Amino acid sequence: MTRAGGLVKPVSHLDSYRKHATAGAPPVPELTDPWEARVARPDGYDLHLIHRWNQAPHVAAFWRQAWTLPRWEEQLRAQLNGDDARPLLISWHGRPVIYAEVYRAARSAVAGCYQARPHDLGLNLAVGELAMTDRGLVRSLLPRLTDALFEADPHCTRIVMEPDVRNTRAIKSFQAGGFMAADEIMLPNKVALLMARPR
Repeated sequence: MTRAGGLVKPVSHLDSYRKHATAGAPPVPELTDPWEARVARPDGYDLHLIHRWNQAPHVAAFWRQAWTLPRWEEQLRAQLNGDDARPLLISWHGRPVIYAEVYRAARSAVAGCYQARPHDLGLNLAVGELAMTDRGLVRSLLPRLTDALFEADPHCTRIVMEPDVRNTRAIKSFQAGGFMAADEIMLPNKVALLMARPR
C-alpha cells in the first residue's frame, strides 16, 4: 500500500508491470489458408500498391494518408527500421486485399487515452479495393488475425483498434470480428472509437 495525498492507494502487480516491463517490435502473424500476411516492402510493387490504396476515396476519407509516393516510402522504411509498428499486406486466396499496421499501443498516441500495457497491440486495417468491400473479408479475417497475434506474443493480453467514429461500416465489421466498443477518444487527427479484444 502507498499513501498519496493522504489516501491509502492499493498497488497492484499490474501497475508494477506497466511501469517496468518493455516489449519488442510487434510480431508478424502467421495465418492459415486462405489468408496470408507478410511484411510490406518499402519499394516496388508493395509501395505502389499501398500508395494507390491510400489514394482511394473510401480509404482516404478515414485514414487521411493520401500521401505522395516518397512520403509513403519514408513511412514504411521508418516503421521497418523501428520497433513500434509493422506494415503488413494481407492476402486472401493469394490476392493482396488488406493493408494492415500492427503497432505497440503503449508507444502510440492511443496510449494517452487508456491504461496501455507494454505488450498491448494496436491494429489498423483497410480493404484496399472498393470492389472487395462489403464481402465480409474483415469479419472473417479478424478472429484468425487476433488469435495469430496472441499466439505470436504470449505476453499480449489485449488488442485495440481505433477507427474513426464516422466509419460505421468498419466498426460493424470489427464488432462482428470480435472487438468490443470501449469509449470515444480524441486522437491527433480524428475522433475515434476505442475498441478492444481481450485474450
